[in-house]
This record gives sequence, C-alpha cells and structure tokens, in this order.
Amino acid sequence: MISSNGLRPGLAIEYNNAVWQIVESMHVKPGKGAALVQAKLRNLMSDESLRVNFRAGEKLVLAHIEKLDLTFTHKEHENYVLIDSSGTRSIELQAVSFGKNLDLVKEGLNGIIASIHKEKVIRIDLPNTVELQVSQTPPGERGDTSSGGSKKAIMETGATIAVPFHIKPGEFIYIDTRTREYAGRQP
Repeated sequence: MISSNGLRPGLAIEYNNAVWQIVESMHVKPGKGAALVQAKLRNLMSDESLRVNFRAGEKLVLAHIEKLDLTFTHKEHENYVLIDSSGTRSIELQAVSFGKNLDLVKEGLNGIIASIHKEKVIRIDLPNTVELQVSQTPPGERGDTSSGGSKKAIMETGATIAVPFHIKPGEFIYIDTRTREYAGRQP
C-alpha cells in the first residue's frame, strides 16, 4: 500500500482492475474542502491515459512490476519465443503482445523489455530503434519532391516505412519504433 501523498512519476499502482503508471502528480489545496492529489495515469496494457483526483492520504495498492531484458530467438508455431539476457528464462508470447510493431521484430533482436505483473506479461517495449534491411523500394527520381521527399520501402520483415529517395534495396536503416519513422542509415 502507498499513500496518495507518495505518488511519484514512474510508480505503478493497481486501480480499477488494471495496472497504471503515474505520469504526473500534483498536490492541490483548494480554498474550500480537503486537500487532494491530481494524477495523470497511463494504463500499461492499453496506453490509455486517465486523470484522477485522489483524496490526500488515500491508500492505494502499489503494483510490483518486474522488468525483463529479452532477446527474440525464434517463432514456434503461432508463438514468439524470447529468452532473458542471462539465458535462464524463456517466455512465449502471442503476436498480439507486440501490438502495431510486430512487423519490426526480427530474430536476434535484443533489448526487448517485458513488464511482468503477477506472473503475467502486461507490456512489451521494443528498443527505441531497430536496424532492418531494405528488401525492396522503387527507384528515387531526381527532383521528385511531390511526396515530401520520401518513398515507401518494404523491409526484410515486411514492414513498410517511408524512407528518403537515396535509400536503395540491400541497405540497412534504423527505424524509430515509437514513431515508425526512418531514423538514419548504417554508415
């Protein structure tokens, strides 16, 4: 248990049958009435945001989140098999666990962070950038800037990413997993 007075960004609590991370919190003393704590929460499973007012001193359940650093090793039937950095723990996840970024995951990708609450994986976070090879892209035409200076490229995993005109098939590029945008190329 934790008092609402002790809420700090980064802490996780159990609230309304879900696990929420504190994004921001502020103590407020209105002119009339009791003090309260205004908090912005983010659901760790759905990324939904919520603003909540707690009474000052209200008791809340602190959620114990275990974080595992994982590497994707292979796909087995419909499941994705990941192993922790020490090589002692293996986890099988369904495709839905990766959300919209499933097509950015390739064998050998490390730096995947799993958030585990009560022996259940509640969130998967990919590294901020991943390196993928361009498998096909149309040729860039000199002076063609009508589409904002980019063209669509299909990556080795099947992901479609907008890349600058100078990128050619076979090149390795970095993709920001948070925005799914081109983030540079290998020198």
